[in-house]
Amino acid sequence: MAFNLKQYLFRAFRELLLYHHNSLEFRAKLYAALIAANENYGQCELDIVQASGDLIYSDKDRANTLRLTVEEYLDKVLDDNGLAIDELIDDLMQDLKVYPRYADKITIDEYNKIIACCEDEDTKLYQERIVALYQRLKDAYEKRRK
Repeated sequence: MAFNLKQYLFRAFRELLLYHHNSLEFRAKLYAALIAANENYGQCELDIVQASGDLIYSDKDRANTLRLTVEEYLDKVLDDNGLAIDELIDDLMQDLKVYPRYADKITIDEYNKIIACCEDEDTKLYQERIVALYQRLKDAYEKRRK
């Protein structure tokens, strides 16, 4: 019960309560766009997000918030309420224009683990193309920063 209340408050007031929430949102969009490409995603993908959050953040609450934010984006995409994969990717590109340092947050190895969860070959191909786009964005923005 306490965990649920805490996560509800984090969701409602993420911008106020969470240090560097833009960075976390960026990572969540990366994961969500990739996972949403598989309409039949499951626990495997979410477990990878959780494990990645645990590796990235030393704070368990922040890692949980990453997972919950990814789930929130997935709900919005799959419920067809005005947010789709294309809009998430557009947001990512805009974020990179504003914060080129976010290119360092693109972790291709983690995304390949998510692709491994998928069994449908067409969906895997779609996800691989999304990851290839992420790699191009990462390379382009890292070059600009040097």
